[in-house]
Amino acid sequence: MICPYYPEPQYLIYSTDVPSLLYYSHIPTAVISLLVSFFVFLKNKNLLSKILLTLSSAFLLWIIFDLVVWTNINSDVIMFVYSFFGMLTVAIFILCLYFLYVFINKKDVGFKFKLLWGIIFSITSIFAYKNAESFNLINCGANDGGWYSIYYLYGIELFFAAWIFIYGIVKYIREKDIDFKKQILLLIFGIDLFLLSFYTAIALASYLVEKGVVSDFGLEFYGLFGMTFFMGVLAYLIVKFKAFDIKLLGAQALVATQVILTASQFAFVRNNTNRILTAVTLALTFVFGYFLIKSVKISEERKEELQLMSTKLAESNDKLRKLDNTKSEFISIASHQLRTPLTAIKGFISLLLEGSYGQMTSDQEDVLNKVYTSNERLVNLVEDLLNVSRMESGRMEFKFEKTQLDGICQEVYDTFVLRAKEHKLYLEYIRPDKVLPEVMIDPKKVREVVSNMVDNALKYTPDGHGGVRLKLEQIGENLRVTISDTGIGIPKEELPYLFAKFSRGKDVSRLNTGGTGLGLYVGRGMIENNGGKIWAESDGADLGSRFIIELPLVQSEELMKKWG
Repeated sequence: MICPYYPEPQYLIYSTDVPSLLYYSHIPTAVISLLVSFFVFLKNKNLLSKILLTLSSAFLLWIIFDLVVWTNINSDVIMFVYSFFGMLTVAIFILCLYFLYVFINKKDVGFKFKLLWGIIFSITSIFAYKNAESFNLINCGANDGGWYSIYYLYGIELFFAAWIFIYGIVKYIREKDIDFKKQILLLIFGIDLFLLSFYTAIALASYLVEKGVVSDFGLEFYGLFGMTFFMGVLAYLIVKFKAFDIKLLGAQALVATQVILTASQFAFVRNNTNRILTAVTLALTFVFGYFLIKSVKISEERKEELQLMSTKLAESNDKLRKLDNTKSEFISIASHQLRTPLTAIKGFISLLLEGSYGQMTSDQEDVLNKVYTSNERLVNLVEDLLNVSRMESGRMEFKFEKTQLDGICQEVYDTFVLRAKEHKLYLEYIRPDKVLPEVMIDPKKVREVVSNMVDNALKYTPDGHGGVRLKLEQIGENLRVTISDTGIGIPKEELPYLFAKFSRGKDVSRLNTGGTGLGLYVGRGMIENNGGKIWAESDGADLGSRFIIELPLVQSEELMKKWG
C-alpha cells in the first residue's frame, strides 16, 4: 500500500524536501563509526575489536533503517523496517556494556551474563512486531507499540545505561594503575554520553510529537552525534594510552573524520559558490591530511627504533651486569685460594728470618726480606681483590657500634710513627681541643681506611721531605679526619678519577711500584657504607695532598636498618 500525500506528514517527507541535517547526522556518523571500527579490527583482530565492529555494524543498520523510514512512502516497507528498531537499539546497549567489560578486564564475559543478555535480546526480538502495531494512513507512519515502547524498551535501555555507569565507576575506584583509571573514566564518559544522547533524543522526540509540540521526529538527528564523540574518545585512548596496541589511528581517524564531515556538506549546500568553497576545503583537507599522517608515521617509526635500541641496551646492560657478577665471584674464589698459601709462605719466611731453622747469612737474610716484601704485596693485593668482590656483590658486612674516633686516630699514629722516623719523615697527630662525641660506625672498617690513607701519605712522600699530619676535628654535624702530606701531590686533572677502580696517578709509580689502584676505591666504598664521604685535595704536583674523611654524628635510619 502506498501512503497518500498530506500537507504535514510526521514521517513522510518527499525526497525533494528531505532536510539537509538528515543526511549530515546519519551518514557521517555511521561512516566514521564503521571506519574506526574496521581500522581497529584490521590492526588487531582480538575480541575487543570484534565487539567494536559488531557495535558499529548494529549502529549502521539502525541508521539505514531510519533513513528508509524517513525517505519512504511505502507502508509495507515502513512497517517491516520499523519493527527492527527495538532489537537494534537493545543490541547497541548490550554491546556497549560488553565492550566496556572486556576493555576493563582484558577477558571475555562469563556465561551467566551472556545468558542474561541473550534472554533480554530474545524477548525483545519476540515482541519486536509490537513496536509497529498499525499503520497511520493520515500521518504516513507506524503507530508506536504502547507499553512495549514506553515501558519495556525505554526501561531496558535505562537499565543497561545505569549498569554501564555503575560497573565502570566501581572498577575505576578499585583500579590502582593511574593511567588505566583515566582510560576507564574516559570510556565510561564516551559510552554513556553516546547512549544517553541516542536514547534521550529519540524519547524526547516521541514525547514532543505525541504532545503536538513538534510535527516530526527531526529532534532524533542530534542524538546521533554522540557516536562521533564516542569514536573520538576511542581515538584519544589509542593515541594517548596506546589502547588496542595501535599507534597511527589518531591521525588517520582525524583526517578521515575531517574528509567525511567536509564531503557531507555537499548534501545541503544550495549554491555554486558554496560548492566550490567546499570542494577547495576538501582538497586541502586531503593534502594536509596526507602530510600529517606521513609525518606521524615517520615519528612513530623513529620512536619504535629508539624503543628497540633502548630494549637492546637494557639487555646488554643486564648481560654486562651478570658478567661483572661472574667476574667478582671468580675473583673472590681465586683470592680465597691464593690467600692460604701466601699466609703459609709469610709464616715460614718469618721463622727463617727469626733463626728458627738455623743462623742465616746476611745475603740470605737480604734475599728473604725481598721475598717477604713481595709476598706482603701479594697478600695486600689479594685482600684488596676480596674487598672489591665483597663490596660489589653486596656481601661485605658492617658491624656498627659507638666508637670514639680519637682512639682510632691514636692507634694509627702509634702504628706508623716508627716507620715515619725510618724514612726521616715526621708523623704528627693533632688532637681536638675537647672530647668529641662518639659516632655510630664500624670501627674496624674506618680504622682500615685511615691506616691506608696514612700509609699512602708516607709512601708518596720522598724520604727526608717533610712528613704527614693527621688531624681530627668537628665540623658542624660531622667529625672530620684530615691526612695531609708534603709529598708529590696530585695534578688537578687526575683528582676526579682518583677513587676509580685500578686508578693510579702518572708519577706515583716511581715511589711505589707495588700499588694496585684498588685501595682508594675500596676505602671510598667502606666510608660511604658508614654514612660518610671521602675526597682528596691538592694544590698540584709536588705541593702535597690532603685526604679528608667525614663521618656523621647521627646516622640515617635507612643505613641503620640496612646494617642492623
